[in-house]
Amino acid sequence: MSSSVRNSPGVTTLAEAAGNKRGASTASQNIPLLVRDKVSERAKHTLDLVEKFVEEECIPADPVFLAQIGQGDQRWSRHPRVIDDLKARAKEVGLWNMFLPKNHYKEGAGFTNLEYGLMAEYMGKSRVASEVSYAQACFKVAHSSVDAVETEKTQGFRDYSFFDTDNYLSPKAMNCAAPDTGNMEVLAKYGNDAQQEQWLKPLLNGDIRSAFLMTEPGVASSDATNITLGMKKEGNDYIINGSKWWSSGAGDPRCMVYIVMGKTDPTNQNVHKQQSVLIVPANTKGITVERMMSVYGYDDAPHGHGHIIFNNVRVPAANLVLGEGRGFEIIQGRLGPGRIHHAMRSIGAAEKALEWMLARVNDSSRKTFGKQLNEHGVILEWIAKSRLEIDAARLIVLNAAAKIDESDAKSALKEIAEAKVLAPQVALTVIDRAVQCFGAAGVSQDTPLASMWAQTRTLRIADGPDEVHLQQMGRSEDKYGEVIAERLRKQKQVTEKLFQHYGLSLKSNL
Repeated sequence: MSSSVRNSPGVTTLAEAAGNKRGASTASQNIPLLVRDKVSERAKHTLDLVEKFVEEECIPADPVFLAQIGQGDQRWSRHPRVIDDLKARAKEVGLWNMFLPKNHYKEGAGFTNLEYGLMAEYMGKSRVASEVSYAQACFKVAHSSVDAVETEKTQGFRDYSFFDTDNYLSPKAMNCAAPDTGNMEVLAKYGNDAQQEQWLKPLLNGDIRSAFLMTEPGVASSDATNITLGMKKEGNDYIINGSKWWSSGAGDPRCMVYIVMGKTDPTNQNVHKQQSVLIVPANTKGITVERMMSVYGYDDAPHGHGHIIFNNVRVPAANLVLGEGRGFEIIQGRLGPGRIHHAMRSIGAAEKALEWMLARVNDSSRKTFGKQLNEHGVILEWIAKSRLEIDAARLIVLNAAAKIDESDAKSALKEIAEAKVLAPQVALTVIDRAVQCFGAAGVSQDTPLASMWAQTRTLRIADGPDEVHLQQMGRSEDKYGEVIAERLRKQKQVTEKLFQHYGLSLKSNL
């Protein structure tokens, strides 16, 4: 652990965190009453440690992270040293692999989805915490093998050069990073012993990173039956051809493996049995990172979002997960919990935006038309609405997490969809209000609000666009139409009998 982090001004040891309230309520004291009895004492203590870690160590490190990335092309080959220092800190105090729910996996830290959801909210308040605990997807930038030769520079970064060797070690902090979280769940739930030994174990240890490849540039990927990436069986291998994009983390040299969805049986009459999932080492010959995509102008270096080309990529048939035609089954099992993680982190982003809003409107130097900003009625209305919307969205998300804990993601599809749609929309609304309070500064690099909005906006598309989930929810709700109509008809009949019983006549009240 770097002494520069441990001895930072104002930072106390995490062991002291739970008892140091400093006159304010702790995270565990703010757990909604409706779910408080579902949270263990151990989880409450860990939640307070996470809050302390994020607020006092990760958030102050956010500007350092940006400064250490550098400028130009070097942004794609440098890994900020502050990340590894914070990762070591997180692992030191046991904030590691917290996402794997105890009732479904033996490999995790022993928390439920609901308990981890509460923790993920605080992680959503910091970009560094996002990298340290659940950073966006990881992917290797070059199709050649990588040796992470670490040359520590005075600027505080580590330079990753590319060589034709397979030596690559890199720690990863609380080890709760997307898409690693979902990929580890896939390997833990569906992988065989050999696959778990080769890929799950190093992922759990934080030695490597991973990527999940599903979205394609040439089709409407919101309908996953449209994907076209070919996976043709040839002897004891599969030959992969096609392309994927928006593969988050494509610029990060620490990623060593892809979980890839493609078609092994494109002519199967059951369109949901055409797809399979293969484990593809990132250094396999024939893989090319074509370009990096930007999100509203942000390149999100060093991990980035890659457009990946597969040209006759050959992988062993032993890398097939679960079996041919099981792709949809695997993906549905993977995406559910991940949507909850994203949703709860969105709540954290909304809370951070509200904090920035409150700081701005209470700044005595900011007056308009003779009044401080918080003396304007519309501002107070924004603050009140933001609190209402955040608290309501949090309950929706926690309800979905509790439903998954009760059974599994498949039985919680409605609740997951509700959380997936609502939480990012609430966060975007609150962030937008905060931007308005800051005026021109709100859309600039001088606050985190613009970047927060851009990242949160992607969640209305990621893991299935809102419209798909709303359509599914609408169809599910509409199934009750005939039943409800019949219930209303019977109620009307009872009403008519009651009118007759009491000697009344039906007439309009208008």
